Amino acid sequence: MVILLFGISNVGKTVTGEKLAEKLGYSFLDLDEEIKKRLQTTLERFMRDNPYHHERYIIKGKILRDLIDEYKENVVIAVSPIYYARNFNSLLDLEQVIAIELQDAEEHIFQRLVFSDEEDNVYKDDEYKNLHKDYYIKDIHEDIIYARRAFKKIKNKYFINNRSVNQVVDDLIVMIKNKSMEKTFSR
Repeated sequence: MVILLFGISNVGKTVTGEKLAEKLGYSFLDLDEEIKKRLQTTLERFMRDNPYHHERYIIKGKILRDLIDEYKENVVIAVSPIYYARNFNSLLDLEQVIAIELQDAEEHIFQRLVFSDEEDNVYKDDEYKNLHKDYYIKDIHEDIIYARRAFKKIKNKYFINNRSVNQVVDDLIVMIKNKSMEKTFSR
């Protein structure tokens, strides 16, 4: 089984994906890390070299497709935002794929917000973040609205609602088992 975790930035795809993969005994991949490795760049340079969203989403979609072809099963992939559905929708119909969109409230996503420098080093700056809270909450809200349209074909939705990572993972495992059984019976 290939499990794709979709969602907006800072919703918790990577942390959840790592723990989910660990509990299932699967490999874990992060699309952003794969972009950096395959293109031998930083995310900052990737964005600078591909200034238009649609260019980046085409590249991300191709790398995601390549990952699914390479791994075929027993992998959890945290999918960094691809907001043009045409770059991933065909992957949702693959027999071995279960796609899940992780969702959460704006305030919870804001609490997890981190920053990165030009070399992709992650850091926290709560003072700056809180000083510009209104801006970030508005930005998160816009991402949620945009994601709603882009991810509409993803039938499996999970609202985190500030649950612990372990609780989220346990709930996702139940969801995955149910979806896996549905796929088996529909063949």
